[in-house]
Amino acid sequence: MKIVVDSACDYTSEMQKDGMNLKSVPLCLQVDDVQFVDDENLDVDTYLTAMEASKNAVRSAAPSPDLFLDQYKTAADSVFAVTISKHLSASYQNALVAKQMYLDEIGEKFIHVFDSLSASVGETLVALKIDEFMKNKLPNLEIVDKVTSFIQNMRTYFVLEKYDNLVKNGRINPYIAKIASMLSIRPICSADQGNIAMVGKAMGTVKAMKKLINIITSEAIDFQNRTLAISHVKCKEKAIAFRDEILRRVPFKNAIIVEMGGLCTTYAEREGLIVSY
Repeated sequence: MKIVVDSACDYTSEMQKDGMNLKSVPLCLQVDDVQFVDDENLDVDTYLTAMEASKNAVRSAAPSPDLFLDQYKTAADSVFAVTISKHLSASYQNALVAKQMYLDEIGEKFIHVFDSLSASVGETLVALKIDEFMKNKLPNLEIVDKVTSFIQNMRTYFVLEKYDNLVKNGRINPYIAKIASMLSIRPICSADQGNIAMVGKAMGTVKAMKKLINIITSEAIDFQNRTLAISHVKCKEKAIAFRDEILRRVPFKNAIIVEMGGLCTTYAEREGLIVSY
């Protein structure tokens, strides 16, 4: 079996050392006239520098159906694909198109595409859950049911330090962003059925982190059966401190920290954090 993700999924090579058959297809990013392929060869530092120096919005393109199809073809048995929320990219739709292309042109194969309703480590947790069920030799349709339920119950939050790309992409009023930046206001947002929703704000990073921790600890869910996953943009120390404080108060089963790739770096920007569980 194979798991196919798009490059909005942030993971480490260590995750694959336990026999996880995961392959990623890249989105493409464009800053002014320069194109970046969001794959394992992307230099995120170079990309960040170019992005921060530009006055224009970063343009992104979802992986083509052909890229997904190439991965479907090389799977000996079943394929599970996981994409960024369909509300944020055409990746999910293109993965479905590739499935139909395979069935029409080649023949029968079990291929299921999951909309993660999330991004970054939200996708990572979905992929890890699929891998867990595959190794436990659950039937394909049971995996679909259990993973669909997992996605519906997953939580994703993020805290931003900068608003530049949200302004450039027309997602926030420049005047409001300027005032928020001057007052050091940090928004706390969540993935609400695949859409971005603000759930709180605070003055400064420390207070924003405390507020997010309070939001998480107030939830009545089965923390002991969940993995805490944190992704960051060039702020590993902050991610570690956040993890340590959460684990001091909440009994997560385990925790992972990863660095964001290009696509999620685009919107989280430098010092941004994404948290999923």
